[in-house]
Amino acid sequence: MPVRIELNCPPETAKLLSQGIVDFNRAAVHDLEPNEAELRFHVVATDDEGQVIGGLRGACYWNTLHIELLWLADEARGTGIGRQIIEAAETFAVQSGCEKALVETTSWQAKPFYEKNGYTLTATLEGRPKGHASHYLSKTLATA
Repeated sequence: MPVRIELNCPPETAKLLSQGIVDFNRAAVHDLEPNEAELRFHVVATDDEGQVIGGLRGACYWNTLHIELLWLADEARGTGIGRQIIEAAETFAVQSGCEKALVETTSWQAKPFYEKNGYTLTATLEGRPKGHASHYLSKTLATA
């Protein structure tokens, strides 16, 4: 049984692998939300001139808001814009059926910011990247 690394995996092989795990998951959890139901979105903040000063990229699936990235321009930090962005994403996520939120941040990024906004540290992976750490935080979202 040969095992190999594919840097340019043929699309049909990649599709077969993806479909394999989808089928496995659906067999294990019959009422699992289908992958096609994933809802990708952005929250965008602009200044008075319409210039982007921050935002968030997220996805809603498996009843969870996944915060993929959050960025603020230097001049927007400490102004409350970050909190407004998080609140907008969480509100949208709840309206989309999410009950949980999940985010990964690194030691030089925004762990205190997320904690101040109600996120709880669930795990830390030291040495990722070298000399730093990755932090994984979660939050139970208030549902209506």
